[in-house]
Amino acid sequence: MPRLKHRSIIMAHQLEHVASVSEKTSGLNPSTQIEQDLKNAVDRIEKKFRPNMQNFRKSPKTRIKQNEELIRETGILDMHPHYIKLCQVFGTPTDVAINREMSDIREILKKQTLRKVYQEMESGSRREGFRLKGSDMDTMVWPDNHRVIWNKSMSKRYTDDCILLLGDSNESPPGFTLLEVLTKTDKTFEIPKTILNGKIYIPSLKFKRDAHLIDLPKSVVHGPCDRFVRAGVETDVVTCFACDFWPQSASSWIKRDSLHWPKQEIIDDVVRNGCHVVPIGNPLSPYRDTEWRISFSLAEYKIVKSMNHPQFLAYGLLKILLKEVINRQSDESKILLCSYYMKTAIFWTIQQNPKFKWCPHNLFDGFWMCFKLLLKWVYEGVCPNFFIPQNNMFRSKIYGSAQENLFLQLHSLYKKGPKWLLERTINEVFNTLALEEASIHGENLFFRELNLHDTYVFMEDIHHCKEILHAIENLIGTPMTENQTAVLQKHAATIIQWTAFMLHHTIKSNKSCNMFDIPCHMLEVAAKLGPVSDNVYIAIYYYRTNRYAEALSVISKMKKMLRDTKQCETGNYCHYYAERCTTDLGEHVWFFKMVQDVKFSNDICFIEELHWEQLCAKENNQWVLVIPLFVTIHFVEFLCSRHIGTVAATDALERLQNLIQRDQETYVPVIYRDISWHILGICQQINGDFPEARYSYEQSLKQYQWNKIQNETRVRINEIATAKNSSRTLVKKDIH
Repeated sequence: MPRLKHRSIIMAHQLEHVASVSEKTSGLNPSTQIEQDLKNAVDRIEKKFRPNMQNFRKSPKTRIKQNEELIRETGILDMHPHYIKLCQVFGTPTDVAINREMSDIREILKKQTLRKVYQEMESGSRREGFRLKGSDMDTMVWPDNHRVIWNKSMSKRYTDDCILLLGDSNESPPGFTLLEVLTKTDKTFEIPKTILNGKIYIPSLKFKRDAHLIDLPKSVVHGPCDRFVRAGVETDVVTCFACDFWPQSASSWIKRDSLHWPKQEIIDDVVRNGCHVVPIGNPLSPYRDTEWRISFSLAEYKIVKSMNHPQFLAYGLLKILLKEVINRQSDESKILLCSYYMKTAIFWTIQQNPKFKWCPHNLFDGFWMCFKLLLKWVYEGVCPNFFIPQNNMFRSKIYGSAQENLFLQLHSLYKKGPKWLLERTINEVFNTLALEEASIHGENLFFRELNLHDTYVFMEDIHHCKEILHAIENLIGTPMTENQTAVLQKHAATIIQWTAFMLHHTIKSNKSCNMFDIPCHMLEVAAKLGPVSDNVYIAIYYYRTNRYAEALSVISKMKKMLRDTKQCETGNYCHYYAERCTTDLGEHVWFFKMVQDVKFSNDICFIEELHWEQLCAKENNQWVLVIPLFVTIHFVEFLCSRHIGTVAATDALERLQNLIQRDQETYVPVIYRDISWHILGICQQINGDFPEARYSYEQSLKQYQWNKIQNETRVRINEIATAKNSSRTLVKKDIH
């Protein structure tokens, strides 16, 4: 089997070159000015966050207890039991607001702190506030220096370095357009071109196949998207173009007579934010390989966000009806119907029935109205797009015998009546989809969302770190909810941690033991800003700087703080909180009770013994190495104890072994057992226990490969099998 060593060395040299850029270009003494600038920035961030930390004393409600929270939110005492059940699954109004707030702040962070030539936006059901088991992840990415315009007079808004594309809809069906290239393109983003009638256009089919702004795992084409599976979750990524103007073909939506909903301020916001065009043509068009579809994903999110809670729950019920009732009746319906039609049905139903009052008591009447509208559309073979009604979305899919069969299928459900259909759909909600989600509310929901939305940031060099810290500093104090402020604070802690380790490698000057240790100071600040688990980064830094006794002291304190750690009920993902946690702000500061697994950016070396694993993961497009917190604690404890005494090292290794071999997914999540068994193997290999190490590596290969380190695991097995145990794990080679 080929080894990774040669490729890893090349990659390491490239990364070391990146790290050296800051020293060669700064013109400053790196041991003074750079360090001081970073320290000052971190101290300012801590000072600005200090008032916010006091607000985290009060924890949100952890559950719906005897419906008290729901009654308080809605003001309704005699609530229908089905409505309560749906709130337990889809979330209370507060829960849904938390989900949306988390997605919104993540978008802000990515836009403000990432240095890149493209923009990205989360879309789909997760952005809208749903957290259902089996839901996919949808992301739109587009080049930042390209814009679509609808007439040439709009070009005055842009500078000369912006590449303009003219939307030409004259030859396209409603809802679709051709993209004519008006200005010269650059080499930062190569796009295919074709010539039609003497003009240069971008063909959607070739663009979808050849043009990618981000590196993706092995994927398949799904409509305009690239679809791949990560950690069992389907992820759709579409590379598209943005348009800052509302399309002329959708102008009737603004002036629609029955437009009592959404409100005028929502309409203005939607129009102001424009639209996107995605690479897929109309199947019936002669230009289908060149056409682009106009996408209103951002507009749809804003409209869904403006729904009241009964409307949102009816929308959720329609999604379940499609997936768990209609699609299970025949394979053909899976191909013909999609959740976008359900969204369109709820939009039209709300808008066309202005006298219908959406409230908990008649939510199910609204649900039945939506189903009848869908049945009518299938009967007529016409599903009008909400923004461009002339765009019949059924035209190329639902006609002929397929249309007739689908109508008969839906009509059979209709004949059973609204009560039966409602009961069947709700039963599917609880029996199939969302049992794991039903208990996640309040604090647990916040913990889960905060962990899932811990934004990854690629930091090119130490100067880029300064830019990111400056951007975070500017965001503090801007209008945000308490939950969004917590996300920003956690994000700041992560950035400070990664910057500290990058700074430690970048600064090459010798330091005397009396000089102020700025990276250590930064990690201490990060531990104050982040959850209790962030103290582990201080222990890791002490180990890396050969202060083994100090590292063990931090670990000992962490064990006491985490003694009463419990697992949150958060479904497939295992997160924890410390039942009793004392911080500088006192006991039970709820935000700091959160316990997160350890995340290492694979661009930065944190623990030298994992150097090769990080390179392997990065080579497989894995940006972050995720290690369970308690595995990390015992790992660092073993590494430090080796320098203290043999007995201490043996005891630490035994504790790590017991944790991994006996844990019942309490502290070692199943999705991270690949790296957990691998780390146990490293410790056993270092300790000279080669048969045990081989067994651990083999166990690692049997797990789900979340961290994508299997190639390095095989390399280590090969070393042991050939009786040529390498000392690579003992060689301290840094990534950054």
